[in-house]
Amino acid sequence: MWNYTEKVYEHFKNPRNVGEISNPDAVGEVGSIVCGDALKLTLRIDKATDTITDAKFKTFGCASAIASSSALTEMVKGMKLDDAAKITNQQIADFLGGLPSEKMHCSVMGMEALEAAIKNYRGGKAEKVMLGHAEKMVCKCFSVTESAILKAIKVNNLKTVEEVTNFTKAGGGCGQCKGEIEKILKDYWAEAEHKSFSKMTVVEKIKMLEKVLAEDVNPKLKADGGWIELVDVEGTKVKLRFLGMCAGCPSSSATLKNVVEKELKERIDPALEIVAE
Repeated sequence: MWNYTEKVYEHFKNPRNVGEISNPDAVGEVGSIVCGDALKLTLRIDKATDTITDAKFKTFGCASAIASSSALTEMVKGMKLDDAAKITNQQIADFLGGLPSEKMHCSVMGMEALEAAIKNYRGGKAEKVMLGHAEKMVCKCFSVTESAILKAIKVNNLKTVEEVTNFTKAGGGCGQCKGEIEKILKDYWAEAEHKSFSKMTVVEKIKMLEKVLAEDVNPKLKADGGWIELVDVEGTKVKLRFLGMCAGCPSSSATLKNVVEKELKERIDPALEIVAE
């Protein structure tokens, strides 16, 4: 049984603002009943002040989905649209006193429904967001697209496939997409690290380099009885030293190029210059 807070139980047992506003000013629909969760959010907006004066929801889903939807409607009533647009799924979860990690996708659904409703209001036409439409599908079991996964990673600082599943449900069915999710994670964080490396202090660069060596490079080298250590870093020039069985090995130059340099450039910065002492 999930470890829910009292506030989650309260919003599940006595949900607020259930229903649908007649002739709403904004509509946001996300998810799919076929995939297990769906939410329709309708808003009444004061056009003179861009203030949400009423919000109602219809949800198909579990206790977390109902509680998250109820919480969202309570949060947005009385808010300016610009402020409501900044609401994150974490804020919805926090409003409820937290959600089990495996149920965070319910708060994400609420955030996406709000985004869709605001887009609908500002764009002037109804738009039902069915995940996977005209986008690259990653998880066919739950119709989760690559863009949805990338957004969840960015907003929630996700680092593992399990976390992505908890926040998006991707990978929670047959599991065939887990390899692709892992690649999306690796590519996203590699790109994020590439962008920030040049702005890092020397200490920060050393920490990042040592992290990649410890987690991605040395486990491969230690299989053959060797390893590599960081000697120095000057700008984008990285000096390394082979140790153990790798020291003096005739294949060390090939290892440096095909294993060490490849991994460091992929994970940190393609502009790195790798040299061995």
